Amino acid sequence: MILIIGGSGFLGTNLLKVIDADCINFDKNKSEYFNDITTLGNIINLNELEGVFQNITHVVLLAAEHKDNVSPVSLYYDVNVDGTKNVLKLMEKFNVNNLIFTSSVAVYGLNKMNPTEQSEVDPFNHYGISKYKAEEQIVSWYKKNPKNRSATIIRPTVIFGINNRGNVYNLFKQIYNGRFFMISDGKNKKSMAYVENVAFFIKSILKNSLPGFNIFNYSDKPDLNMNELVSFFKDELKIKTFNFKIPYFVGVSAGVILDFISKLTKIKFSVSYVRIKK
Repeated sequence: MILIIGGSGFLGTNLLKVIDADCINFDKNKSEYFNDITTLGNIINLNELEGVFQNITHVVLLAAEHKDNVSPVSLYYDVNVDGTKNVLKLMEKFNVNNLIFTSSVAVYGLNKMNPTEQSEVDPFNHYGISKYKAEEQIVSWYKKNPKNRSATIIRPTVIFGINNRGNVYNLFKQIYNGRFFMISDGKNKKSMAYVENVAFFIKSILKNSLPGFNIFNYSDKPDLNMNELVSFFKDELKIKTFNFKIPYFVGVSAGVILDFISKLTKIKFSVSYVRIKK
């Protein structure tokens, strides 16, 4: 039996659609398609989590706080770090020895030229830091019994696809509505991953029972720079708008100002310092 933690989310829903094994979904939210196999609960509540660990052989840990504007920032660590600790504690208790964990390329930081799995980590925000701290917990768990345990960490880039309302969707929506402004010269490349491809990748790892400890960066190639990406989208939808470009320092300054206003007013804006840097 496979336990998918966070299966009601975007990636989890797509994984449950393609997986061909008995599964349980544990999530704080109802599932749009799989409520019959979903148990509601929070990863930070050990008692709720323990209730779904009977007869489990594999765990796929997808649950995370990942948005750029999570408040308070302690939630990143409560869910991503302490939640992972809870999962590992129960895996030890119930002798579950196989784990797949979705981390993020955010652990490498910004402006890294195609980092490999051996590249040094350099997270720049709380999300990346908390994800790497969770990875460290998994490494410690694996090293306690490496002969019998398997742990696979997947570090995907931004994931997009049908029904997603994340960064890629917002980018295309702004272009479509004529409200898109390019930050800098548009030569920066944007790595992306299509959600169904990531789901099938996880499925293949489960199917082949990958042994040992493994880390995989995940991105669908080729990487397009922003000029290419915007032009492609406009050509596909036959949109003609003026390509207005804002100098990088102006964009970053605007992000700092909006963050300050947001802190004073408690209003969350779609544009922020972190999002502009990303």
